[in-house]
Amino acid sequence: MAHSRSARDFVALSDLHPNLARPNVIGVVIGKTDVRSFPDRKNIGMERYTFNFTIRDSPTYFINVQSWGREEYIRSLSESFRVGDCVTIENPLIQSKEAEREEKFNPVTPSGYKLLLSENHSVVKTSSCYDTDTRLLALLHLPVKDPQDYYSLGDIVANGQSLNGRVLNVLAAVMAVGEPKYFMTSDKRKGQRCEVKLYDETERSFPIVCWDNESIQLAQSWIPQETVIFASDVRINFDKFRNCMTATVISKTIITTNPETAEANVLFSFIKESAQAGALPSPMKELPNETINLEAVVDVYTVEQLKEKALQSDGKLEPLHGIIYGYISTLDIDESVSRVLRNRCSVCRFIVNEVSNTCTFCTDVSPQAKSTFASFDILVDVTDHTGTLRSCYLADCVAEDTLGCTVPEFLMLEEDQKTALKWQLLLERSKIYFKVTSSPNWRTGLKVNLLSCKLADPVEASQSLLGRDWNYL
Repeated sequence: MAHSRSARDFVALSDLHPNLARPNVIGVVIGKTDVRSFPDRKNIGMERYTFNFTIRDSPTYFINVQSWGREEYIRSLSESFRVGDCVTIENPLIQSKEAEREEKFNPVTPSGYKLLLSENHSVVKTSSCYDTDTRLLALLHLPVKDPQDYYSLGDIVANGQSLNGRVLNVLAAVMAVGEPKYFMTSDKRKGQRCEVKLYDETERSFPIVCWDNESIQLAQSWIPQETVIFASDVRINFDKFRNCMTATVISKTIITTNPETAEANVLFSFIKESAQAGALPSPMKELPNETINLEAVVDVYTVEQLKEKALQSDGKLEPLHGIIYGYISTLDIDESVSRVLRNRCSVCRFIVNEVSNTCTFCTDVSPQAKSTFASFDILVDVTDHTGTLRSCYLADCVAEDTLGCTVPEFLMLEEDQKTALKWQLLLERSKIYFKVTSSPNWRTGLKVNLLSCKLADPVEASQSLLGRDWNYL
């Protein structure tokens, strides 16, 4: 039993080397990936399963652990512990790591080694070694990187697209935690997604996205407007769809919840003062409908099917996402600019009142802090071989991607150039992602928002016309 061992029975992670015979180690789990599978090169048609985790036994030392094996063994092992648990590992294989290759996808560790687990020779147990737990659990609140080595959210926003693709550290407070969203990928694998809104002294709302079950479970434990996190090695990207910078938890990421550092204490004070002053919005206001991951949208429909779906729902159609292989049949971008552009609020991105040029949604933001910007807001018709969806919304960043130009660039075009641009897009077979909802006040009874419109692959489009890829309702 793990609790029968004393501290001297375990080898310190800093003392590990390949010549040790049957070592035993203990540590607290500070990071963990989901189970993944790969084709087995030795057994064609079979798959091998793996997951990684990182353990720590001192303020300065932690090490990555890798396990490979049968699906039943790997899934059972993965489900036996979580981030924050203390574990003992008996008889792991100690192997030198190839730092440059392995740390591209795994947490950077001070150890020159990694631990490999064997189903036949190694044993992992959650630890109940009480005299050790207190010391180990305290390590959960120490960042694995220099606590002063981080970007403020304001720094990330200010640097903008120059940071696109960079991996860096973030110290921030939790504004709101979204509900996990579950979906099926195009290759029929289950996926999940959870978005958390962060804030600090420099930025009011900044999204960080979790795609794996382990980080999602950790995020669900955070208390909005009371929790601070130090996230080491998150990937920063510019989200063209929302026109903002975002962070993503990746396999390298280690998240420290409520870090005990001077920098975090300053942020804790800011949280408390902001809450007492009533300067923070309700957490629920920070999470409107989340952006849809287009890779998760796989259902293909025809226009006729969507109209039938609307009739069957009796005006109560649930929000529906899908794909149409069709073409834009009406695109009036060479007429009045007022029919193409609208002003949006720079805070919430909603269309503002045309008369007063003010936003009616951001009531908790002072007028001085708000501004507006011009954005595409175009009504188009979408047609396929079964019919036409009229007055679909092509707006904001999706319109920019479809037209291939920004608003300032569009405004510089002459009328004949706008007409030429229109005819480059009209009647071209496209792969169109959409969101459709019931709207009794809308002339068609359906409100259709285009989420993406790109030229379709000819083979892919022809297969859809033959009915191979349709998901009939």
